Amino acid sequence: MENTLGLEIIEVVEQAAIASSKWMGKGEKNIADQVAVEAMRERMNKIHMRGRIVIGEGERDDAPMLYIGEEVGICTQPDAANFCNPDELIEIDIAVDPCEGTNLVAYGQPGSMAVLAISEKGGLFAAPDFYMKKLAAPPAAKGKVDINKSATENLKILAECLERSIEELVIVVMKRERHNDLIKEIREAGARVALISDGDVGAAISCGFAGTNIHALMGIGAAPEGVISAAAMRALGGHFQGQLIYDPAVVKTGLIGESREANIDRLKSMNINDPDKVYDAHELASGKTVLFAASGITSGNLMQGVRFFNGGARTQSLVISNQSKTARFVDTIHMFGEPKSLQLN
Repeated sequence: MENTLGLEIIEVVEQAAIASSKWMGKGEKNIADQVAVEAMRERMNKIHMRGRIVIGEGERDDAPMLYIGEEVGICTQPDAANFCNPDELIEIDIAVDPCEGTNLVAYGQPGSMAVLAISEKGGLFAAPDFYMKKLAAPPAAKGKVDINKSATENLKILAECLERSIEELVIVVMKRERHNDLIKEIREAGARVALISDGDVGAAISCGFAGTNIHALMGIGAAPEGVISAAAMRALGGHFQGQLIYDPAVVKTGLIGESREANIDRLKSMNINDPDKVYDAHELASGKTVLFAASGITSGNLMQGVRFFNGGARTQSLVISNQSKTARFVDTIHMFGEPKSLQLN
């Protein structure tokens, strides 16, 4: 899968990033997302594959493109027989977030990315559009920190695993009312808190790399993005746990569903009979082969954002594979016409 799709999935996220970045700083988050979706879908439908969106822009009635269940790739098109024998190709599940951090793009803030994860059919958890309590940590702490422990306990464990003091730790938390007590506990334990407004996929992945000065992600964010983060962290060998949050009283704002009881019923209809189950990275991204790709829209800890120059643009992307056990940073110059000179810095 990596040999067949590796370069092409990089181009998928690159095209989404370029399209979205043209709306950076214009205050139009919905347009920044829409153009990323369109660009991602267009490039995806040129790939020689049989793909199915398992995490995307919403259900069919809510999203015209990259909706959950949509089939993508040349070999899913009506005229597929002219290009390939669909039955000979492995079926692929795809999780996408064409513009992770729409507000970050709209207001010119760092850390937005175009991201996707792929695996063979059934290899990615089809998370409902709920929220998820998350814990991400470096490989050294894998299996040692635990989402069921308090933040204070996990900070002590993390400090021991990383051979540093708690005061040297930086914990990323989304700036939300629901996290007020968590933020207070982290600070009282002695660690430092880096608050973000959006985009916790990048924060989770940063835990898997030394030198980012991010040592854990804690708190509640969107469940679909949790699956994408888990795919990347599984390939990196990092720690990731997620637990679905279905009670509006916990999330406080934005939870889909009328009530706690209705949300539990919805989970049961999706064959999720234990709503409080804690999932690890291997359960959220269980496939034999897992690939993750991201391209920076605005610059962040891991990647630079899209930089335009006369006649082209430059992107920086990341592709992570559990198959080859690699994390490749890809620097690409895109030539739109006849550039006067190529931008090297």
